[in-house]
Amino acid sequence: MHLKTVDNLFNLKGRIALITGAAGNLGREICKALSGLGVDLILVDHQDSNLSELENYINESTKVKVYKHYCDLENESSRSELIANILLNHKKLNILINNAAFVGSSDLDGWLEKLAKQSLNSWRRAIEVNLTAPFHISQKLEPLLNKTDGASIINIGSIYGIYAPDFNLYKDTDMGNPAAYGVSKAGLNYLTKWLSTSMAPNIRVNSINPGGILRNQDKKFIKRYIEKTPLKRMATERDLTGMVAYLSSDMSSYVTGQIFEIDGGWGVW
Repeated sequence: MHLKTVDNLFNLKGRIALITGAAGNLGREICKALSGLGVDLILVDHQDSNLSELENYINESTKVKVYKHYCDLENESSRSELIANILLNHKKLNILINNAAFVGSSDLDGWLEKLAKQSLNSWRRAIEVNLTAPFHISQKLEPLLNKTDGASIINIGSIYGIYAPDFNLYKDTDMGNPAAYGVSKAGLNYLTKWLSTSMAPNIRVNSINPGGILRNQDKKFIKRYIEKTPLKRMATERDLTGMVAYLSSDMSSYVTGQIFEIDGGWGVW
């Protein structure tokens, strides 16, 4: 009986991955990590993203194949066009990473407000990108994933899909934590579990729930957040790439339906 070595289990060369939100902060690090491991990439992001810059970086740094697609994940027609292009132009798909997220902004009407002022429009936008789009793309690309052995879907969630926010963290800052974000990520966690059973045994489906990632937030928020975290720091994007690589590889061939919290211990208190 031939037993695979750890090196063989972790070998990703020749595989192809589709990453939504590829040009974002986390998406870029995921793409860099996977391309460094020999994975061909299908980069997906909206028209105003720096997708070409990421494409050029990967082409200059590695020998993997890179394909670029623009898509407004908030728009069903745009998603359908993306899906049709993928199915037409690619013979297989090993890894699907639903990374794109609607996180809003401080100037978005009805977003970073108290409950009474949170708008249905911002709610719908968050649900569409964070939950409906991963469902739609996973559903329609299932036939392509089924053409490969050990296919893997990785959903990028959030600790706020599990835990309610401590609003004391945001006191005297322009930050907040709208209901739609956490609810959409909680739904993504359940979708992960549902898909893991419906797509088994050929496709594995897991979720990574990051803790807070350091991105020039208000110093008061950072201090309070660190005080609540056993490892005494916020996350970096690179803290998550190891788990992405693990779930993309045969190292995790018996892992599905799991929600992995990469949070520096945030949830242990």
